[in-house]
Amino acid sequence: MASVQVTPKELGRRLKQIREAAGLKQSELARRVTWSQAVLSRIESGDRDLSPDEIRAVLEAIGTVEARHLSDVVTREWRELPRPPLDHEDQDLLWEAEQVCRALVDLRGDPKIRHAFERRLSEYIDEIKHTADLILKREHPIAFIGSKGVGKSTAICKVTGLEVAAADEATVMPVLEAGGGGVTICDVHLRTGHDYGIRVDPCTEDEIRAHVLDFAEHMKGGKASGEDDPDDAAQGIAQEIERAIWNLAGFKIEREKRADGTTERRDQARELAARAPSVRAYAVDVLARMELHRRDRRDIWYDPNVGKPPLVWLKETFEQINNGRHPNFSLPSRIEVVVPQPLLRDIDLSVRFVDTRGVGVTAARPDLERHLDEPHTLAVLCSSFNDAPSPAAYQLLERAKQAGVRMLRQNSALLVLPRAGEARAVKDESGARAQTSEEGYDLKRESATMALEPIGLASLEVGFFNAFTDDRSRLRDLLVKCLVRIRRGFRARMEEDIQSARHLLANHEKEQVQEVLRAAGRMLQIGINQTRTVAPFAGHVYDSLLSQIRSAYAATVRATIRREGEWLYLSYGHHLAHGARSLAARAVEPLADKLRTASDLTEANPEFADAIDLIQQVRRVLDSALEDLLRKAQIMGQAVFKEALKLDPSLWGECSAEWGTGVPGYRDRVARLNQAWFASEPRQHLERELFEMIVSEWGAVLSRLTSMLERDATTVVQGA
Repeated sequence: MASVQVTPKELGRRLKQIREAAGLKQSELARRVTWSQAVLSRIESGDRDLSPDEIRAVLEAIGTVEARHLSDVVTREWRELPRPPLDHEDQDLLWEAEQVCRALVDLRGDPKIRHAFERRLSEYIDEIKHTADLILKREHPIAFIGSKGVGKSTAICKVTGLEVAAADEATVMPVLEAGGGGVTICDVHLRTGHDYGIRVDPCTEDEIRAHVLDFAEHMKGGKASGEDDPDDAAQGIAQEIERAIWNLAGFKIEREKRADGTTERRDQARELAARAPSVRAYAVDVLARMELHRRDRRDIWYDPNVGKPPLVWLKETFEQINNGRHPNFSLPSRIEVVVPQPLLRDIDLSVRFVDTRGVGVTAARPDLERHLDEPHTLAVLCSSFNDAPSPAAYQLLERAKQAGVRMLRQNSALLVLPRAGEARAVKDESGARAQTSEEGYDLKRESATMALEPIGLASLEVGFFNAFTDDRSRLRDLLVKCLVRIRRGFRARMEEDIQSARHLLANHEKEQVQEVLRAAGRMLQIGINQTRTVAPFAGHVYDSLLSQIRSAYAATVRATIRREGEWLYLSYGHHLAHGARSLAARAVEPLADKLRTASDLTEANPEFADAIDLIQQVRRVLDSALEDLLRKAQIMGQAVFKEALKLDPSLWGECSAEWGTGVPGYRDRVARLNQAWFASEPRQHLERELFEMIVSEWGAVLSRLTSMLERDATTVVQGA
């Protein structure tokens, strides 16, 4: 890998940072190096290149530790790892990794080394490069996830300072629209940029048509499914989507005074629905009124000439777009709010907040669960005070554990959002109420921790924040602490890689050490041979899907069938992927645990002290390979079964025919149809293929581990 050269712009920016940190004005530094201030200004703006001698002269004139460090950094030539930015906080650690990686690569090129040792060298090189990629990336999304109305948007705006004074000037209001729930129409991303503005990714034409059909069916009314649930219509058309379509179509509420003095309220949308001969005819009328061809704008930026403060303009514009009231924007699928200031102070990272759509009946949604499986994302699971951890938070964590997600303690936190008086209403074991909010927080933390213990997450970070009484630093400190923990995890992983690799390099020619490695390899190989048999699946790929169909609103199932299995609130692909990954985790995690136990016992034996780096590397490779296996199972579960659904669309027609019969039990009938379809031989064959893939991949994991173990050429290990 050729080293990427430092650009004049990057160097100039770093020189300016160091100068300002030293408390030097530009004019003072210019005098010290006997340059004009104009020349130094051009250098700091990146408009003038510098020779090595000029760089050295500037840094010597600054004279700080940071300046001397940069003098060394700019001379580094990167061969194996990407060059980090000059201001990267882990410059030295990455340079240390670069040096070790070079030594490993050079040694691997020696034709005299044995295959097992070459395999170990390659594993170390891959580990170091992967961890370096994690460290190099400094962009961290912070995803706030929780039930509707729990207070996610308010908390985000409070901690970032995005608030405006209310009309009475005595209170403040969040820039992101907040309310009693069902307000945010889509995921809202909040990031730092060059100015105040909003970017919008609109829904596709197919998505809009499907939403409008839901709207039309809802407006035409009737319990077409035959269900008795009074909330049957909920999530058939999401409240926020319904409101936006109503506004996009320009419907109004008309009020007329009757002769008797009462007021008659007339909804144009419902009146048009009553006149339409069918749901589809009404949907066409609504689409025509929306005039989507005119709504082609994708972004909008603050103009001082509007005569409003930037945050006031941002709040008003966001509300217009979010509610479908802006004449130039279509129905959004993603909104990005941009502000020109840091969102989270006291941390040298690029932070993006994600205000997710509120959780309704179920949290088992692809847009939410993916946040718990991304190494750089901090998933903040929001809960009201009295039910912490909320059912939504618990469900997300439990499903992630079932799917074998291993980073939950590092990358997740439970944020409890109390309201006035709730903390002091908590009682301790004796029945005494909390005397202060902090005491109430401590008592609730204990109960939340106990509630998380059954899923092995009693150590999960639990924080509290009352957006109306607590200082914003409380939430900011919690988020910074969690991000620091994520970064610390990356560094610890790299430091372990470097230390183990150095031990490997230092001892690879010592025969005494090689004998210990061979003995440890034989012990580990015994453990490997005992974990070759993968038990048959305990369940089916479609179990999660059927469970969601039976528990969802009937109208939710109807909306998903209309979209041939793909909707935010009930996604066939997502649940099939989750089902496949969960089956794989249940099948191979017990085997992996046996291997970890074998490695722990070997490591605890003092006779194998010189083989600790080998034992630890086997564990790391096992964890990494297992993660790859689970992801492959997840991909196969989604791709293969979705392809089968596409090739045989009969299921959608059969399920659609169950709607509109007026007979109770719509969800159960659809679930039975789905179960019969998935249980038929063609789909059972796909499930067998999944199992065979998992068996094959697990065999590849064991082969990968075996190839790393040093063994006597004359020793034959059974099954190796």
